[in-house]
Amino acid sequence: MNKAATQLSATLQLAMELIRRKSVSPVDAGCQAIIAKRLEACGFKTESMPFGDVDNLWACHGDGRPMLAFLGHTDVVPPGPEADWSSPPFEPVIRNGMLYGRGAADMKGSVAAMVTACERFVTDYPDHRGCVALLLTSDEEGPAVDGTVKVVDALTARGEHIDYCVVGEPSSLETLGDVVRIGRRGSLVGEIVVHGVQGHSAYPERALNPIHAFAPALNELCATEWDVGDEHFPPSICQFTNINAGTGAANVIPGQLRVTFNIRHGAVSTASAIQNRIRGILDKHGLKYDLNIQISGVPFITADGDLYEAVRDTMYQCLGVIPRRDTGGGTSDGRFVAPTGAQVIEVGPVNLSIHKVDEHVRVDDLDRIADVYHDLAKRLLVS
Repeated sequence: MNKAATQLSATLQLAMELIRRKSVSPVDAGCQAIIAKRLEACGFKTESMPFGDVDNLWACHGDGRPMLAFLGHTDVVPPGPEADWSSPPFEPVIRNGMLYGRGAADMKGSVAAMVTACERFVTDYPDHRGCVALLLTSDEEGPAVDGTVKVVDALTARGEHIDYCVVGEPSSLETLGDVVRIGRRGSLVGEIVVHGVQGHSAYPERALNPIHAFAPALNELCATEWDVGDEHFPPSICQFTNINAGTGAANVIPGQLRVTFNIRHGAVSTASAIQNRIRGILDKHGLKYDLNIQISGVPFITADGDLYEAVRDTMYQCLGVIPRRDTGGGTSDGRFVAPTGAQVIEVGPVNLSIHKVDEHVRVDDLDRIADVYHDLAKRLLVS
């Protein structure tokens, strides 16, 4: 049952307002305009920074360094069949202490908490040192080529540098604050095109079946131990995600085989070293092939430093927990900020329902995470 609007906290009300916007990536659907208007009202300078079809927002209060930037995204993944949801995905509903709706956990709830935390912080500490900022994009769930990466490049070009970056991705696993992500693995996406010779299946001696030729190499690639990881990153893993060949006729040996794969790796194995090992295996099996590699993210880590200490102390102060440090999961836009030299840590709500039907977040957790963000700003820019 929904509560009356007057009973809802500022963070919850904003989260619900954002969820109502059908901002399926790369569409922002007006979310950033709502946020810009609010932040301008409390003294933030805001700047719309569109690139291509992507909307980006940069908002800052104060100037100079250190700069603390909260990083988030207003786009969401598609909801899937609406009939599978218990309630419409873009109509926020509160049931049994949970807020339901697409983006509730990933990550409109966090964005709302960042905004209200920033509002409170500049009201409480109008003369804080340095700069507190908010960077939002509508291109995190998509290709991520016209979003955070472009904004960071533009900021760097004009001499603005982020010192501390708090990413609002849902980092918690089961309860709020049980885990923070101090880094992420790199991601390498590849395609192998194996060339054979098309022919009749009754005359294999006149053809070269690329499926048969690739099978031993596939087996070796799947069995390869890329590394054993290190103290921060687990062993690198390779997963083949698609194999495609054939003309559609059962009696035709295909002339070409296409396979795609994804390798998640830590700092032990570089993308170039992995690529060289892949080529070595393909060459060993005498294949005629093309190998195309795209690097969608490099590994980054903030194992210690001022930001981690502030996060640890804040989580204990606000939530009564000392979070476990982790680098698991996929990747985040933090990968675009870390190479500038910034300390980057992901602090957000529970991620059990992200990208799923009936995505949800605990209502109480929204205000608690807003308190965490507020306290982090105080520790880094006031204390």
